[in-house]
Amino acid sequence: QVQLVESGGGLVQAGGSLRLSCADSGRTFSTYAMGWFRQAPGKEREFVAAISWTGSIRSYADSVKGRFTISRDNAKNTVYLQMNSLKPEDTAVYYCCADGRQRSMERGQYSYRGQGTQVTVSS
Repeated sequence: QVQLVESGGGLVQAGGSLRLSCADSGRTFSTYAMGWFRQAPGKEREFVAAISWTGSIRSYADSVKGRFTISRDNAKNTVYLQMNSLKPEDTAVYYCCADGRQRSMERGQYSYRGQGTQVTVSS
């Protein structure tokens, strides 16, 4: 069973940074690719980043490349999203997700999802 809980969201000014965390209370964390999606009001869900179960392969949406970094610590059952140089258009609810295939998440699909954490970037 995968149970994902996000934390670390909040309000930040443009140009600032936030680090999101996502902890999995299950026992199979290290066998899943992990990722982050986001959804802004009135917009479709958007893939943000994904990382392979070993942590060796990372992928990003073009809109966040060079600003966001995804990482994971399998010993802590936790995945992170470091967000730098934040822009108002990054404002959204961010969801942590898990799937057996990283490529599935890059295509917008996932098997498990957390409740989400709000990120608001003021201009």
